[in-house]
Amino acid sequence: MTRSFGLIIVGDEILSGKRTDKHMPKVIELLAARGLPLAWAEYVGDEPARITAALGRAFASGDVVFSTGGIGATPDDHTRQCAAAALGVPLALHPEAEVLIRERMQDTAREQGIPYEPDRPDNVHRLNMGVFPLGANIIRNPYNKIPGFSVGDVHFVPGFPVMAWPMIESVLDARYGEFFARGRAIEKSIIVYGAMEATLTPLMETIERTHAGIKVFSLPSVDHAEHGRHIELGVKGDASAVDGAYQQLLEGLHAFGVKLGPELVR
Repeated sequence: MTRSFGLIIVGDEILSGKRTDKHMPKVIELLAARGLPLAWAEYVGDEPARITAALGRAFASGDVVFSTGGIGATPDDHTRQCAAAALGVPLALHPEAEVLIRERMQDTAREQGIPYEPDRPDNVHRLNMGVFPLGANIIRNPYNKIPGFSVGDVHFVPGFPVMAWPMIESVLDARYGEFFARGRAIEKSIIVYGAMEATLTPLMETIERTHAGIKVFSLPSVDHAEHGRHIELGVKGDASAVDGAYQQLLEGLHAFGVKLGPELVR
């Protein structure tokens, strides 16, 4: 069995360039460490209609999806509300989330040396961070206790990397271990000089037809510092099938009489 994994990154600050996205490279790293690929990613700004549409696609996809950002309680945080709208369910204060948020408020008061006042307006407002779509389950936050939440296979974490990354990792390990394939997926490629992608396409298509589960990739470059104009041509997939596909690739390239450079294994 296999599952596809997706990522939604929410925030105007990413699209405006005020912040550089760090989530996608890290999620790729976390998945790769477990032998899993990231199948797709989507960026969306802080516009409720777009967030709702993106989450609607995520819920309908059947994929495992992580959504980062927008789950706070400030006016520009819309992800919780949009998740409920996409699901067609109401929002409700999650009882476990309420306990954790109150614990955090008590911790903060203790650190500041002031009394904890649960009915103070700002503390009451903070409970909104635990208002999730009805039926959601919490994702514990080891950094400050303010939880994220899951609905089915769509998981919502904060935009802060220090919180989001351990939360994503905990969900992967707790929920999806059966899909891990550590060390199985590899890719082999070779630098090809003086060839055109269109000329090599029939060879690539033949390899994919011949070797089930193998993907052939072509990465052309026109101004590489070391190799100049070239194509990195390779195959990727289960380690047990890659060698045969790669050998067919080499034989096909030799038949074209192209100049070959270094081989790469990842």
